[in-house]
Amino acid sequence: MGEAGMEQRTRIGFIGGGNMARSLIGGLLENGWQADHIMIGEPDAFNASLLQQLDGALTLTTDNAAVVDQSDVVILAIKPQLFPDVLPVLRDALSRTRPMLVSIAAGVTIASISAWAGDTLPIVRCMPNTPALVQSGATGLFANAAVSDEWRNIAESILRAVGLTVWLDDESQLDTVTALSGSGPAYWFLMMEAMQAAAVAQGLPEDTAKILSLQTAFGAAKLALESDVDFATLRERVTSKGGTTEAALKVFEQQKLRDTVAAAMDAAADRSRELAKLMEQG
Repeated sequence: MGEAGMEQRTRIGFIGGGNMARSLIGGLLENGWQADHIMIGEPDAFNASLLQQLDGALTLTTDNAAVVDQSDVVILAIKPQLFPDVLPVLRDALSRTRPMLVSIAAGVTIASISAWAGDTLPIVRCMPNTPALVQSGATGLFANAAVSDEWRNIAESILRAVGLTVWLDDESQLDTVTALSGSGPAYWFLMMEAMQAAAVAQGLPEDTAKILSLQTAFGAAKLALESDVDFATLRERVTSKGGTTEAALKVFEQQKLRDTVAAAMDAAADRSRELAKLMEQG
């Protein structure tokens, strides 16, 4: 069915109503999904009040089983360490309604979710990133064999409400997605932080250094998004022989920036795998 059909028929439930859930709900509402088709299980009164501000037609409850009972899709938007406590309590409700589960928790495998849920359900595991909070996210998705093409389309539409989505062929690739786009915003924040500090050290006012760093990062990303060439070609186009950019890039190469980035991403992916093993053992 098309997106309009999905919006009219699909009932979406959220277990957890924190920042990421709130950004997803906001994106769904902006994309035409019906507020009265969205139900959120959130025990925290402050989070509940923020959700109610999005749209008064949203249904909020502290009863997660009620969310499952009334939803076609259940989005698991709780902290990873809460999964072993929350999901087993919902086994009866999940068995009755058999919704598609969409997990946005890092380091929680589909095998673990199935074990705690107590049934073989259609499950999509996602790795969104924090720019989803401003509808500029990047999300990798992986579906188990129980997820039909129709369910895949619905899951993609939900996550696409907050940015770009890509499907993965293997669940293990989510560890790399975690290292790339999941943790990646922090890498760029560090780069902007370092550029700002260097400019201040050279005499620029802090506010001036900050706005120039921000706009440079934004402009480079926008230029790359709207270009039909690869990153290397874009880099070469702004690197005049014997110029200032070449002088800076030579230092990056001498300091082995590429090796540092590769090592950092290896560390992030390794930690993602370690956390998944810890969750399985727990």
